[in-house]
Amino acid sequence: MSAALIARNADLARLRDEGYFVAIKGSSLLVRDVPYVTQKQEVKRGILVCPLDLAGDNTIRPGDHQVQFIGERPCNKDGSPMTKLIGSEINNEIAPGLVARFSFSHKPACGYYADYYEKMTAYATILAAQATWLEPGADARANRVVEPEPDEDTPFHYLDTASSRAGINGATAKLKLRKVVIAGVGGTGSYVLDPVAKAPVASIHLVDGDVYNTHNAFRSPGAPSIEELRAQPFKVDYFKAIYDKMHKGIVAHPEHINESNAEKHLRDADLVFVCVDDGRSKAFIIRKLQEYGVPFIDVGMGLVEKDSQLSGILRVTTSTPQQRGAHRRIPCSEADPENEYDRNIQIPDLNMLNAALAVIKWKKLFGFYADNEGEHFSTYSIDTNLLTSDET
Repeated sequence: MSAALIARNADLARLRDEGYFVAIKGSSLLVRDVPYVTQKQEVKRGILVCPLDLAGDNTIRPGDHQVQFIGERPCNKDGSPMTKLIGSEINNEIAPGLVARFSFSHKPACGYYADYYEKMTAYATILAAQATWLEPGADARANRVVEPEPDEDTPFHYLDTASSRAGINGATAKLKLRKVVIAGVGGTGSYVLDPVAKAPVASIHLVDGDVYNTHNAFRSPGAPSIEELRAQPFKVDYFKAIYDKMHKGIVAHPEHINESNAEKHLRDADLVFVCVDDGRSKAFIIRKLQEYGVPFIDVGMGLVEKDSQLSGILRVTTSTPQQRGAHRRIPCSEADPENEYDRNIQIPDLNMLNAALAVIKWKKLFGFYADNEGEHFSTYSIDTNLLTSDET
């Protein structure tokens, strides 16, 4: 009941999501692990307690501005008692083994706290402000791992506290897509997967028929063991095993997209990242995505070697049902013997950058990032460090 009540109410859920150790005992709200200073100028952790006012199972505005405290007498950084905060000494048993010894009184300017998030964080901040003088970084946000309730709408095995801490839950919610496909999880595709798996996408489909070999280890995220390499797993299975630990919706398809499976993989996608370097496969996938009316982002790079140095261009091309013009600039020819990339030179930094540019464009398309230019074709030139963009 405690966890369900917290999940149901925005003010309590916000406390939890931002890392505060929140619990409900009987009719009281507790925030544990709040740093404070003792008379001996030691930093310890106490518990803030206040009555929880409800209308049914919905929180209402707190009835008063006071809280109780379980711990030693809180002091300022110099060990002097916080007389302006401490209202009185009490002896109130909240639950077996939990006895509040002090009451605090800190009334906001308007005379009341709007909700329990505002109330409990105000007191936690006052106490922690003294503790940080003696222990830099002391914070009531203990960053505990919190598992979501079964009925919470999240694709993650644990709650996304990064968005809540940054105050960008509204922006993050725009990335709640139903299905994203990553066609090709080689060098660039694997780096695309990492940030996509950390977004609230319901299902992420990895489609690639290749095996994960030693050279892949030097151009993809993470560090496989020699035992994993010897097993020669499919790329999609290898990456699914990694990101399954965090995201519930990783779906592995150890096959290449072709006539027999294109509709299954592509037609109902909200977005497809095209990260294949085979020209014929790329052309076929693009043709099908246009036919199905699915937006996609294609990545690629062309590199040349001269005097033992690499130079070249990274490319990100976006195509949506509203703007299909840029896809004509996607090279779909067979492998070029002059293209060093086709020789599998290990360049994880370029794969990473190519993927980052593609992911940023995805987030622009769905409103997470501001997008004043609306570019659908962008390139990055290595030797000149020049990033360009065009609408088509």
